[in-house]
Amino acid sequence: MSAFPEAVASIAHSTRPPSIDAELATRWLVAFLQDELIARRGIRRAVVGLSGGVDSAVTAYLCARALGADNVYAFRLPYRTSSRASLDDAQLVIDDLGIHARTIEITGAVDGYLQFEPDADARRRGNVMARTRMLVLFDQSAKLDALPIGTGNKTERLLGYFTWHADDTPPVNPLGDLFKTQVWELARHLGVPSPLVEKAPSADLEANQTDEGDLGITYAAADAILAQMLLGYTDGQLEERGFAAADVALVRRRVDSTHWKRHLPTTAMLTNTAINEFYLRPVDY
Repeated sequence: MSAFPEAVASIAHSTRPPSIDAELATRWLVAFLQDELIARRGIRRAVVGLSGGVDSAVTAYLCARALGADNVYAFRLPYRTSSRASLDDAQLVIDDLGIHARTIEITGAVDGYLQFEPDADARRRGNVMARTRMLVLFDQSAKLDALPIGTGNKTERLLGYFTWHADDTPPVNPLGDLFKTQVWELARHLGVPSPLVEKAPSADLEANQTDEGDLGITYAAADAILAQMLLGYTDGQLEERGFAAADVALVRRRVDSTHWKRHLPTTAMLTNTAINEFYLRPVDY
C-alpha cells in the first residue's frame, strides 16, 4: 500500500488543483477500508449517512467494493426543510449499488430540542441537525454490528467547514486526504450518477444555499491554494505564483482559525501518561 503517494500528481509548480490517478486511489482506499474494518476491528459492515451529495456517494461506492453491497447500510436522514432532490439523488446511489437503505426523518428529534431555542440561527440549527444525524448513525451501527464511515473531504476539513463532533466523528474516513476536486475525479471513475457529480455542493440547510457561496471561494481555487500552502509556501510566494491575494488571505484565515477542529479535545496534563498529549502505546502511533 506504499504506492498511494504516486496517485497524486505533482503540484509543486501548478496553480491548478492537484489531480489523482483515480484507479490507483480506488485500489488504495478499498484496501484501506478492508484493513481498517475487517483486519483491525473484525467488523464487516459499514454504515453511511447518504446525503445526496458526492462525498457520501463516493464513500458508499468504496464501501460496496471493499465489503460487498450486502454489507453496506445507507441511511437518508432528512429534516423537514431538506430538499426532495437530495433524497432522490441518494436513491440513485442506493439503486445503482443495491445496498441496504433506510430513511429516518430527524425532524422530531431536532425540533424536540429547538423548541427550547426558537431564536437559534441557521448555523446553530445546522449544527443540531448534523449532530443528530451522527447520533443516529452511531446507534444504527451498534444495532447492526457495523462501523460508521466518515465522508468529510480534505478541503472541508482544512477550511473548518464541518460540524465538530458530527461530520468528522466516525473513526474511519476514506476521503479525508482527498481534496474536493479529487473526490469529483474519483466519483466519475467509480460511476457515481452524474446528477450527484454535476450539482453544486450544498449542506442543504436552506433554499439556494451552496458550499462555495458560504465559503466565498470555489473548491477549485481553494484546492489549488491549499495544495501549495501545505507544501510550506508563504502567502507572498503564493501571490507571486499567480494566486489572488484575497483568495490566499481567505484560505489562510480559515485554515488558521479552525485548527482546533482538527484535533481531539486538549487534555490538561497532570502526569507523564496523559492520553493523546504525552503517552501513546505503540498501537496508538
